[in-house]
Amino acid sequence: MAKYDGNQILVLEGLEAVRKTPGMYIGTTSSQGLHHLVYEIVDNAVDEALAGFCTEIEVLIHPGNTISVTDNGRGIPVGIQPQKGISAVEVVFTMLHAGGKFGSGGYKVSGGLHGVGASVVNALSEWLKVQVSVDGKVHEQIYKRGIPEAPLKIVGDTDITGTCVQFKPDPEIFEELEYSFDILKHRLQETAFLTKGLKIRLLDKREEHEHERIYHYEGGIKEFVAHINKNKTALFENIFYCEAEKEKVAVEVAFQYNDSELETTYTFVNNINTPDGGTHLAGFRAAMTKAINDYARKFGFLKETDKNLAGEDIREGLSAIVSIKHEHPQFDSQTKQKLGNSDARTAVESVVLEKLKIFLEENPATAKTIVEKNLLAFRARDAAKKARESVRRKSALESARLPGKLADCSEKDPTKCEIYIVEGDSAGGSAKSARTPKTQAILPLRGKILNVEKAMEDKVVINEEIKAMITAFGTGVKNEFDYAKLRYNKIILMTDADVDGAHIRTLLLTFIFRYMEKLIVNGNVFIAQPPLYKVEKGKKEYYAYTDLELEKILAEIGREGIKPIQRYKGLGEMDANQLWDTTMDPDKRTLLQVSMEDALAADEIFTQLMGDKVEPRREFIQKYGKTVQNLDV
Repeated sequence: MAKYDGNQILVLEGLEAVRKTPGMYIGTTSSQGLHHLVYEIVDNAVDEALAGFCTEIEVLIHPGNTISVTDNGRGIPVGIQPQKGISAVEVVFTMLHAGGKFGSGGYKVSGGLHGVGASVVNALSEWLKVQVSVDGKVHEQIYKRGIPEAPLKIVGDTDITGTCVQFKPDPEIFEELEYSFDILKHRLQETAFLTKGLKIRLLDKREEHEHERIYHYEGGIKEFVAHINKNKTALFENIFYCEAEKEKVAVEVAFQYNDSELETTYTFVNNINTPDGGTHLAGFRAAMTKAINDYARKFGFLKETDKNLAGEDIREGLSAIVSIKHEHPQFDSQTKQKLGNSDARTAVESVVLEKLKIFLEENPATAKTIVEKNLLAFRARDAAKKARESVRRKSALESARLPGKLADCSEKDPTKCEIYIVEGDSAGGSAKSARTPKTQAILPLRGKILNVEKAMEDKVVINEEIKAMITAFGTGVKNEFDYAKLRYNKIILMTDADVDGAHIRTLLLTFIFRYMEKLIVNGNVFIAQPPLYKVEKGKKEYYAYTDLELEKILAEIGREGIKPIQRYKGLGEMDANQLWDTTMDPDKRTLLQVSMEDALAADEIFTQLMGDKVEPRREFIQKYGKTVQNLDV
């Protein structure tokens, strides 16, 4: 038996714990975690802005994918920290739970990782350099994988103040090291919206990119709401806005309705997005529901015998930002997904209820538009409910809850099951012959499904192809969605490699995003990658999934003696064996997981490309048309 005593107990000191278990601090070591490093340093600079000492932040992506973040704040204190006997800069970058966010006098509110942000970034970087400009001198310290090379030293004179942090993510930690300009720009624009008057400059200095964006919004979250609604049709011009402090919680809220069925509400605590909401969201929703129902009754929109409008009716078509500042926020995890402070709910509910009642009474035309939108939502929801009940009754009468076209798998454990959503009966037939019946289900769809971005819910849920998916997945949709009833761990979209196939895939993703968003959030949705080309030479067959891969194959095997290259336009062109070998065999296939790293960006692109307005689509095509590749893929 292996010896087990005190010698087997490992104590991780300093930043060793961060390097051993990075996921505990930044969530993941994938692209999401890579970008999270930038957010942590930016959040520290934003804390200076929230404290009133910083007006500009510059984020640079350097060649080699290093990042620098520069602010014009006060600069990190450079004096000796009395408890540790080293510079305060070194304490901040090498010790967990150290910084100006503890005790008093440093920051009233902050958005960083409770004081561990800078040290975590340092721990997960191959190298990090910090320069602090303060008291007329530039102070510098360099670290290698979290360990300082030398004490903080003076390297020059300056007439400015601020901090510049440059770092290179550690390839020993991260799965990928390529920074995305688009991912960073969405987060930084969001930060600028939330910090009225703060100017943020993002510059990509990599030769193949060379992009620059400057974000500066004097209107703050009012401009944020206008941005959310830019590809939608707003129902009124005057965006509701309120700002007040209640019980030491600073509350800032803005909203406007549009003509869609969708609610788009984003919540923030000390400028940090809380995607799972929490108490501040609950307070906002309670205030909205009470204020609008009270107004509707007072002015006769609701009669005495009428039921109150439900919260979901009141939130349909709502675009809102709820931003609070809290001295001691309590989150449900290190990465701040959900707020738990009870006083945040009380503060938000009190402020919004008071200010919204005044707004509605002072703006009767806008109030009427809002209430009529809510009443329309109620009627549509009632119609959709009746439609869903009709579908359920019909299914019960047919004594078959699962759609007839579904070739289900025999495995009863959902975690071992996957379903392929396949375009067309021909491809569906090949997929049914190719699959492993125990764990792989096949659901063939006929043609293009309904564009849910343009259709009312009652029309969506009775569409035959959509109804088949809803029934097969087992979860229900929207407010009736129950993740625990999901019948398959993987939902795989397998469409043809052409324009029509791409359109069908987009329609499917739009439906899932709008009606079953949690499937994307939880990583259950995948896109199959069928090959584009088949190359035969002698008795050997080669499959290429991209044009570049085709060129590599041809370079390796030579062009002499090869048969005419087959370009697959549709899945139906492959027989069952080929489809299995290239696209469905779990040991060989390539699947792209659909993720939602930025809900705001996802909402924006779906609205832009699939919504009612033509102009946003035209602008998108004009902007990206010249750079598109493989249009028929």
